[in-house]
Amino acid sequence: MNRDNNSIDELLVKYLLHEADAQEHLTLMKWREAKAENEQYFTDFRLIWEESKKLQSTIAVDETAAWERLQIRLNKDQAPAAAPRRVNLMMRNLMRVAAVLVLCVGGYFLYEQQANKMITVYSEAAIRKETLPDGSVVTLNRHASITYPKRFTGGSRGITLSGEAFFNITPDKTKPFIIEANGVSVKVVGTSFNVKTGADKTEVIVETGIVEVIKKEYSVRLSPAEKATVTATAAAPVKDVAKDALYNYYRTNEFVCNNTPLWRLVEVLNEAYDARIVIGNDNIRELPLTATFKNENLNDILSIIIETLDVTAERRGTDIVLQ
Repeated sequence: MNRDNNSIDELLVKYLLHEADAQEHLTLMKWREAKAENEQYFTDFRLIWEESKKLQSTIAVDETAAWERLQIRLNKDQAPAAAPRRVNLMMRNLMRVAAVLVLCVGGYFLYEQQANKMITVYSEAAIRKETLPDGSVVTLNRHASITYPKRFTGGSRGITLSGEAFFNITPDKTKPFIIEANGVSVKVVGTSFNVKTGADKTEVIVETGIVEVIKKEYSVRLSPAEKATVTATAAAPVKDVAKDALYNYYRTNEFVCNNTPLWRLVEVLNEAYDARIVIGNDNIRELPLTATFKNENLNDILSIIIETLDVTAERRGTDIVLQ
């Protein structure tokens, strides 16, 4: 049997579609063994077929539509007066697979372009949670934003941050997670931590795992309950101990004070409530406060501060002055 016989063409197609029975398998095997050119023909066809299927697993393509479009192009190229060309079934199927392959390649590049599209998420005036393509979860404080690709590719998972956010990163030792924020890089594998950026300062506080904070050629490694501060004027990050958990207020709706100095609580309250609380007496700045405020409004919190620390509060325009 030679390959010009239409029956072998049909058999090859049935074989690759896994529709051939035992007898047809035997027939095909004998045909392949009969001549070296038969085996080469079979190998070439199967290669084209398998490559097209690999791409089709990523992008669904209508093979029939692809073949019909190819036929239209072939007919356009054919002179009107010319006799119809006879193309055996084997060649028709080779051309059909090739057409699908071309369409898949074009679709694949379009898919890659869409996959690498950058997404920017803004929290605006509300706290917002965002799940990244790798399953990592980011909690954005108000007026923060992150930009990340639709799909992480390559050897790392990179995003950019503006404002403040808490990160709970899905572990992946083969692809470190890297945050670019205000000229600072924060590199992790799988951990949880808070990053806060401002005009001239970036602060990183770690809850779990190990975090590397990098500015140009300088870096520090942080463990849980440690923080790094990077200023615009300093060459290197400065490592320190995280003295409180007030940074977590936007995630937990709690202000947890444990011998926390008044100035620190005031700083966080101003940020959380868009308030203008001013300490008008330097002697009370370091007064320690131990208390937990959960889901309370600003007036109630101020009342407890006044009573606990024995200070006074006075409104002066938009300011609330403690003294």
